[in-house]
Amino acid sequence: MNKHIKRLIEKASTVIIGKEKQIELALCSYFSSGHLLIEDIPGVGKTTLAKTLAALFSHDFKRIQFTNDLLPSDLIGTQIFNTKDQTFTFHRGPLFTQILLADELNRASPKTQSALLEAMEEKKITIEGVSHPLPRPFFVVATQNPKGQLGTYPLPESQMDRFMMKITLGPPSPEQEAKLLLQSKLYNEENIKLLEGEEEIHQEVAKEKSNITIDEKLTQYVVSLLNISRQSEQFIDLSPRAGIDLVEASKTLAYFNERDFVTPDDIQYLVPYVWGHRLISPLESSVDSEALLSDQLIKSVPVP
Repeated sequence: MNKHIKRLIEKASTVIIGKEKQIELALCSYFSSGHLLIEDIPGVGKTTLAKTLAALFSHDFKRIQFTNDLLPSDLIGTQIFNTKDQTFTFHRGPLFTQILLADELNRASPKTQSALLEAMEEKKITIEGVSHPLPRPFFVVATQNPKGQLGTYPLPESQMDRFMMKITLGPPSPEQEAKLLLQSKLYNEENIKLLEGEEEIHQEVAKEKSNITIDEKLTQYVVSLLNISRQSEQFIDLSPRAGIDLVEASKTLAYFNERDFVTPDDIQYLVPYVWGHRLISPLESSVDSEALLSDQLIKSVPVP
C-alpha cells in the first residue's frame, strides 16, 4: 500500500478502532472528489469518521443535524436586508465549509434534502440568480439511519446518485468493544486534534493520480456492466455518473495499491460500494440486498 495512505489509515485507526477497510473506502471517496453516504445505527462512529477526515487534512468542518423541521435556508444561508444602505447582504450558512457532516440526512424533508443537490454536483449554490462557489475541496459525509427507523424519509434515486460511495461501519467486535470500554470516552476531541498535519497529501495524490491509466478493455467492461443494469428489470438503471464515479474511484484505489494502472479487481472490489445503493430502490435497500445485486451484476459480464 502507498506509504502516505497507509500512514493516514494508521493515524485514523487510533481513533476509529478496527475499521481500517471503511477508513480506506472513505479516503478513496475523498481523493476521488466524490461524496460519502454512511448508513448505520447510531453510536458506531459515523460522526467520528467525518471529524477524523477533517482533522487529518486540517480542513474546515461543520456538522448539520437534519431534523424534520430543518429548512433549506438553514443549510444555504439567507439574504438579510440592511436598512442603513437599503441593500441585501447574503449571510452564508453552514454549507460553506470543506467537509460537511450531514447527520441523519434522511430525517429531513425532501425539500431540505434537495438543497444539497446543486452543492454536491456543482460545488456551488445559487440564490436570487447569483452563484456562490463553495470552498475546495468540498466533501459531504452524510449519515443515514437504516430503513424503518422512526421519522425517516427515503432518499430519492436522484440524491442517492450524487453519492460516490455508500458504506456501513457495523458494530465493533467483542475485542474492539472491550478496548473502547477501557477508554475514558468513545470520542475525544484532543485525540482527533493529534491527527492533524497531512494537508499537503491532497495535492500530492491529485498530481500522482493523474498518471494512472485505465485500459480501453476495462472501460468497455464498465460500459457492459452499465448496459446490463439498464436491460434487466432486476436493477434500477445506472446513470453515466455511476460509470464515471466507478472509473475515478478505481484509479484512486490503484494509486492506493502503488500501481499506475487499473485492474479488473479494482473495479469488482468497488462495485458494491459505488453502485450498490444505486442498483436498488431506496424503499427496498439494505446492505445485504445491495451486496447481492452487485454480485449478480458482476457475474453477468465476463472479465476482459
